Amino acid sequence: MTLSGDVVKAKRSLPARIAAGAGGGLMRVFLIVVALFWLMPTIGLLLSSLRDSADIAASGWWKVFTAPAELTVKNYSAILDNDTVLNSLLSTALITVPATVLVVVIGSLAGYAFAWMEFPGRDWLFIVVVGLLVVPVQVALVPVAKLFGVVGIFETTLGVVLFHVAFGLPFAIFLLRNFFAEIPRELLEAARLDGAGEIRLFTRVVMPLGGPAIASLAIFQFLWVWNDMLIALIFADATNPPITVALQQQVRQFGNNIDVLAPGAFVSMVIPLIVFFAFQKQFVSGVMAGAVK
Repeated sequence: MTLSGDVVKAKRSLPARIAAGAGGGLMRVFLIVVALFWLMPTIGLLLSSLRDSADIAASGWWKVFTAPAELTVKNYSAILDNDTVLNSLLSTALITVPATVLVVVIGSLAGYAFAWMEFPGRDWLFIVVVGLLVVPVQVALVPVAKLFGVVGIFETTLGVVLFHVAFGLPFAIFLLRNFFAEIPRELLEAARLDGAGEIRLFTRVVMPLGGPAIASLAIFQFLWVWNDMLIALIFADATNPPITVALQQQVRQFGNNIDVLAPGAFVSMVIPLIVFFAFQKQFVSGVMAGAVK
């Protein structure tokens, strides 16, 4: 038996043996190394933000492992005294939060309407919405800038929010409509027999069941708007720009002020990560609740 097993094992191809050992300890070590390598730029940014500008100019961030006394939080104290960075974070929040909330709310209502409400031209209108998914943002920059200039909202927070909402809605409607359409019709019919109208049906039945899709949409929209630079560079107020544009202006004005750029960039990166993991927990909870049901 042992000899026969050895012969079979010897006849197995190299890819088969690699696949068989993929779940072993060696593969886990390899994945951990890859993850650490992937996180190295983030770790470097964090350690650079905790070093003095003179130390950064003299050596790389890895020097802190042999000289931990170089670590200091005075760069973050300077950020708190930097009105440009603080105002840019506030401006980014004033753009990102409304743009995310409006896309989620309007996309949910439109997705429910396309999935479960009958009205003339519904299918054709949905095809138009799907077609808008392929329209690149760059095509609309000039005409929308002219339109916003005529209306009087160019270089305003409202203009940036409206632009993000307009280009976020096609994906939101497409995603939520397809998710809501998977809800069993019998469940909705039973709610209607109990006297539930469309509003109550939407808020009490569809929205709770659509939690996973809504959480995913909120994550994508928040990350897209928070990290955006192109739209902010064109449509935002130049005197009070979002954090992405403010950091670029810091480079252009002061050159190598890494003591401001490193902590500012890290703070700008940490906030969406916190939001991501917060919504991730809700997303997983929604999926598990749906699986149990």
